[in-house]
Amino acid sequence: MRHAIRLAQRAQEQGEVPVGAVLVKDEQCIAEGWNQPIQLNDPSAHAEIVALRQGGKKQQNYRLPQTTLYVTLEPCVMCMGALSNARVQRLVFGAYDPKRGAVCHALQLADADFLNHKMIWTGGVLEKVCADLLTEFFRERRKKR
Repeated sequence: MRHAIRLAQRAQEQGEVPVGAVLVKDEQCIAEGWNQPIQLNDPSAHAEIVALRQGGKKQQNYRLPQTTLYVTLEPCVMCMGALSNARVQRLVFGAYDPKRGAVCHALQLADADFLNHKMIWTGGVLEKVCADLLTEFFRERRKKR
């Protein structure tokens, strides 16, 4: 998670919402990503999606079984769909997102009966550090308006 936090800080330095993600298999980082939708002009370039794309290329497979994704914020509905389709085994996230989180808040996709892939998940890992990054980012952004 600490590596994902460093990636979130990289996103912040680039003017992006500070979210970072690390994909791990066999205790090795196989891919990483940070939010880049503004920089890439791509609304789907969330940290999780960037990491999954990189992981798929590295594994030469669109399925990523036996992997764990560490991400600094509870994933949105788009990212949860991608994680499920990729067959990521485990999800670990930092800050909860009560408004848009699709793991256990706005939606509970990790436990949805209609999905044929069930993902193990843990939330709140280094929650304060992850949440503080986001809070500070949006506080600074509001000051500039």
